[in-house]
Amino acid sequence: QPIAWEACYSSLEVDHTVKEVKWATPGTAAGMAVLKSFIAERLKSFSTHRNDPNKAALSNLSPWIHFGQVSTQRAILEVQKHRRNYKDSVDAFVEEAVVRRELAENFCYYNENYDSVQGACDWAQTTLKLHAKDKRPYLYSLQELEQGSTHDPLWNAAQLQMVWEGKMHGFLRMYWAKKILEWTRSPEEALQFAIYLNDRYELDGRDPNGYVGKADARVLCPAGCLWSICGIHDQGWAERPIFGKIRYMNYAGCKRKFDVDQFERRYAPTH
Repeated sequence: QPIAWEACYSSLEVDHTVKEVKWATPGTAAGMAVLKSFIAERLKSFSTHRNDPNKAALSNLSPWIHFGQVSTQRAILEVQKHRRNYKDSVDAFVEEAVVRRELAENFCYYNENYDSVQGACDWAQTTLKLHAKDKRPYLYSLQELEQGSTHDPLWNAAQLQMVWEGKMHGFLRMYWAKKILEWTRSPEEALQFAIYLNDRYELDGRDPNGYVGKADARVLCPAGCLWSICGIHDQGWAERPIFGKIRYMNYAGCKRKFDVDQFERRYAPTH
């Protein structure tokens, strides 16, 4: 019998206000084509440029892996064939695709509080509680954050990249989530907002990596909301207001890492 596609579509509980992206075609064939292009064009610079949001160095495979259309194992097997030529890049890719990804999946599987501050380590819960009432330099509503209308042009650009493309560069996911902690009323509200935005707009949202991916796992394991806000799989750092001992990031630090102006121009609100 012919398939009643309209009936299928109408039965889906999907937020149609979030538009389809143009750069990613679903399906295994399309995902394997992305893997092939990564190996041919971007793998050589993966180890040196993967932390630069202006460089084309990432695999971009996370949507297909998230939806089970390309397996992580297949990606690793194909990438490992090129270890002789790109040893550092292949080793970094495999470490992220196996170790960091498995850490995230195990955390979410075994920790029933994987999506809340209560799931953090004792030291992180303590330091966040001690600084929960610290004065915030700015306070933004969920709507203001969602629209990318903060005072920070880099944060706005990262948010708009996520909204427009369904994907934010992994390095900026760290900065993005940490600033939500700095600009909301409490760690609990920050985590709630970050998870909502990540899961609504990211093609690889609703995934363990979105919760606790580590900082250096930016291909298949983007920096997660709990890693950034609650210090999961991280350590305590020098104490400061609001963050306590949670790792801090700021605009000046990003400017030392990459050409911030170039990224801001690319994702300006007038786009």
